[in-house]
Amino acid sequence: MPPHAYVPGQNARHPEDWFDAIKASVTADIPADALDQTAAWQAGRAYFDAGYFWECHEVLEAVWMRCPDPSPERAMTQALIQLANARLKLRMDKPRATLRLCNLVDGHLAQCAGREMILGVDVQEIAQATKSTREDALICSIAQ
Repeated sequence: MPPHAYVPGQNARHPEDWFDAIKASVTADIPADALDQTAAWQAGRAYFDAGYFWECHEVLEAVWMRCPDPSPERAMTQALIQLANARLKLRMDKPRATLRLCNLVDGHLAQCAGREMILGVDVQEIAQATKSTREDALICSIAQ
């Protein structure tokens, strides 16, 4: 884990090369349905779960760029990236941006219809996390 979760405008950004070794785990020879075996995917999930949302986006972008377009793997990766962005915006007290990003997540999850699991992720779990994030954003916007 990095020494802290980066939040723009609140603390220092990590050195540019901090994630290079993790992102390098995504190589051209890895099939899309095996990308969850890469260090980038695994770190991205761990970062998300630990509240390191900017870091999650940073490493999952390498996975996203490797996914065929269109594909369920790409849609799920984009959903996770945008959900991490939504959680980061919520942490930054930007509920409108959070809601906009939740809508993007919903669009990516719609592309996963009919699938229960993609890259080891339960589609409904991400849908529920998006719903919870949206609810938190609405509460935040009322409080402002």
